[in-house]
Amino acid sequence: MAMLDSYRLRRAATLLRTGAVVSHPTEAVWGLACVPWDRAAVMHILDMKKRDPAKGLVLVADSAERFVSVLANLPAELRESVEESWPGPHTWVVPDYGWAPSWIRGSHHGVAIRVSKHPLTSALCRAANTCLVSTSANPAGREPARTQCEVQRYFRSQIDCYLPGRTGELAQPTDIRDALSGEYLRGA
Repeated sequence: MAMLDSYRLRRAATLLRTGAVVSHPTEAVWGLACVPWDRAAVMHILDMKKRDPAKGLVLVADSAERFVSVLANLPAELRESVEESWPGPHTWVVPDYGWAPSWIRGSHHGVAIRVSKHPLTSALCRAANTCLVSTSANPAGREPARTQCEVQRYFRSQIDCYLPGRTGELAQPTDIRDALSGEYLRGA
């Protein structure tokens, strides 16, 4: 990673730890990120997007180790299958018995998690030393932003930091599957 990119990454991670919202490219679209344990930051994202909190949010990480506590809720063979799909564009909803805050789960009993293959997304999680909220950068009902300019048009100054870069090669946001049933909740 170039020196300027390294500086921006460290700055974004520092901002995240103080409750900021960061926008950055992901596998398919630009996303909004914050620390999931920071309720005010999560509420800011939900308010910006005009997203119903009951829907819940996806958490993204740089490694499965960040999710070890919640992955323990899966039978061993299912946990192994989930972990083998990562890093990659696969989001899994796994049972959660209190690991994720209610403002992340929404009205669900599970939490949606993914280990990203996108280099900038992974690097941001590593730099912040935590998993992050990962939601598309768009108001509810609008098309997800595919460029930084589109994010800026949607949200103007409501975002604390932009991490420039390119999205991955996916045409659509990642699929979401129920880890217990294998059922697709989005995609495929």
